[in-house]
Amino acid sequence: MRSGPDSVAIAVVTIFPQLVNAVSEVGVTGRAVDNSVLKLSCVNPRDHTSDPNRRVDDRPYGGGPGMVMQAPPLAGAIAEAEKVNGQVTGAAPLVIYLSPQGEKLDHSLVLELSGYSNLVLVAGRYEGVDERVIEALVDREVSIGDYVLSGGELAAMVVIDAVARQLPGVLGHGDSAAQDSFAGQGVLDCPHYTRPETYQDMSVPEVLTSGDHQAIARWRRQQALGRTWQRRRELLEEGGLSKEDKRLLQQYLDAQN
Repeated sequence: MRSGPDSVAIAVVTIFPQLVNAVSEVGVTGRAVDNSVLKLSCVNPRDHTSDPNRRVDDRPYGGGPGMVMQAPPLAGAIAEAEKVNGQVTGAAPLVIYLSPQGEKLDHSLVLELSGYSNLVLVAGRYEGVDERVIEALVDREVSIGDYVLSGGELAAMVVIDAVARQLPGVLGHGDSAAQDSFAGQGVLDCPHYTRPETYQDMSVPEVLTSGDHQAIARWRRQQALGRTWQRRRELLEEGGLSKEDKRLLQQYLDAQN
């Protein structure tokens, strides 16, 4: 028997609200919105930037391809999303960043998430978001699979749809959700940082501003190995590591103790 809330408010932080809003117009999620058991809203980080051109990204510290979403616009958008949902539910928010580095979304996790009445989903773009946003504002990271999308909006829509199916009265039969079917070596990404250099008393790691490209490359590889060991250890065990990778990983683990 279902023990979660009778309704859920989900706010998505995204620079493409029109993409996410489409999920509320059809199908199961549309029915959930029409039945007032799902309240879906979007908050655009571009509305929280001081840049006259509404930019929310900048080049990564340490160099490299792509751009990174900045902390201040994201923080402002997350705060607004929490406020919007809080006015509806009165409950504390669970802030989720959609990321290939997160815990894998499965049926068990969907059931857990459907037990919250206030969800804030953060959809990143470009190379990712400033790591300090994740450290300061995100409660959990969730992945829908071991592949890369152009942004987190589609992943957010998957979460929305999966959670909506668990809400009372959304499916045609009360037992429908309970009877649903569900069912190469690599490392996770390293942390990313962009301007400002200091945010909420957290600074960019010094190595990324050193200009020493070899040291930056070693740091990034070490962070990637360490994160993979902590979060998805099986990825390392499947193919083995080089002697240098083992040395870097051991240094990372020693530093954690």
